[in-house]
Amino acid sequence: MVRHGYAGVREALAALRLARADGASGYVASTPVAVRPLDGRWRANVRYWPEEEGERRLFRMVCWVLLAAASLVFASGREGSVRGFWCGAVALGLVGALWSGTRLYRRGRLAGAVIAVVAVGVFAAMALGALDQHGRGWSRLQVLVTVALVAVLGGLRLLVRQWTWGEWVAWAVPLVVTLAASSFIAAGSVLHALYAVGLDLSPDDLDVPGIWQVAAAVKLLVLLSMVMAVPAWWGYARHRHHFHATPGGGFNVVLYVLLLILMFGGAAGLALDSARTAVDRTTAAAKSSQDPPSYFGVQPEWTCVEPVVSVSKLSGEGPRLQPARPYLSFGVVDGTAVLWDRTAAQPVKLPANQVRLVPADSATATCAGPAR
Repeated sequence: MVRHGYAGVREALAALRLARADGASGYVASTPVAVRPLDGRWRANVRYWPEEEGERRLFRMVCWVLLAAASLVFASGREGSVRGFWCGAVALGLVGALWSGTRLYRRGRLAGAVIAVVAVGVFAAMALGALDQHGRGWSRLQVLVTVALVAVLGGLRLLVRQWTWGEWVAWAVPLVVTLAASSFIAAGSVLHALYAVGLDLSPDDLDVPGIWQVAAAVKLLVLLSMVMAVPAWWGYARHRHHFHATPGGGFNVVLYVLLLILMFGGAAGLALDSARTAVDRTTAAAKSSQDPPSYFGVQPEWTCVEPVVSVSKLSGEGPRLQPARPYLSFGVVDGTAVLWDRTAAQPVKLPANQVRLVPADSATATCAGPAR
């Protein structure tokens, strides 16, 4: 048996008929030959759509499935007419998913409907937290961000598909350089630096594991991608042949410069807001004697500071040490214990060889007195 791959099912079936033709049909078949597509679809009884048509139908079904799951998130915790609206959206998404599933294949509508039902069940369980060991489902903000990212990626895809070689040079090359530069900056952990500055620390005062620096870099790139809504809108406009989406080359240059300014300005604003929110949560938790939240690998902990020398002989930076009460500790970096005084709302930096750091049970714990 000789196998040869074809791009479409129709071509594969035509080749199969040709391979099986005999002399009576005007062809001479010297040996029994059969041609099969490499993807194995010929074994199934279901007739498939052409590749692009199948992708479009699958995309529509996934959109309906996501609508049902996302509407469940917005319906939970609601009351009255608002809950009724989102329950209606859930029903609409379920009906749309079933309708799209039955049209997923040319034949075998039941199989497509089963796939749609399973997909709705899985995504609904994920949305409500049934598959999470802590019972945490999707938040409304996560749903909105996901929808925005999908819309942005769809618009960018339409924009790239319509580019000529000149536009690739004018747009893609600077865009790649921009993303590469932003990735390099993100590798230096911009979010961690902003977080440290918000606490009156220096970026070198935080010892962040590499994996969390990568996570912070990904976060920054996600923030940057949200600003790509402008070129995404441009892609939708050009796809629909809007008159303002076919300007001359000079306008494209001006638009791109404005886009770069918007990208960096928007990403900087979002990054500042993320770090500022984390700083506010940390300081608020410290003032209320609670455990502060972590921020991309930075986990301040309540710690008792026991001097191994007289308090009067301690060298360092910040307010005078009060060994009887706990401090927030950010760890030891380059031989320096980095602490934060909740009373003075200032950092305290002491030589690590002059103090002993002992974890405290809570912010209200009583620590040992100073060394005598």
